[in-house]
Amino acid sequence: MFEAQVRSLLYNDKILRDDFVVCDDDRPDEVDQASTDVEQSMRMRLRNRERLYLHKIEEALRRIDEATFGLCDTCEEPIERRRLDARPTATLCVSCKEDEERAEGNTADGLRHKSLGAQITRFT
Repeated sequence: MFEAQVRSLLYNDKILRDDFVVCDDDRPDEVDQASTDVEQSMRMRLRNRERLYLHKIEEALRRIDEATFGLCDTCEEPIERRRLDARPTATLCVSCKEDEERAEGNTADGLRHKSLGAQITRFT
């Protein structure tokens, strides 16, 4: 399953990369320019999301090789099969994931940024 997803992501990346180049003839006025800019921004966001997912797949394959796939990173208990069916790259069991989400909070005040692992502070 993971290998098929990797092939699909790499194929999509090639298509997005090939379509990413925009000719100056494709944007003769400001409206066309704005439309092209929005489309390019969306393509970049999609590529970034797919790149992050590819990294998660590679990590899952590494965990399979190490015989740790399906074990929670936090409590080291088995992750439920239903969770892995829904999210094959999951590294936390439902309980630990819920604890993590509660710890993140619901507002930006004092929220720990997930990707940077840094504390966000509010400037006034």
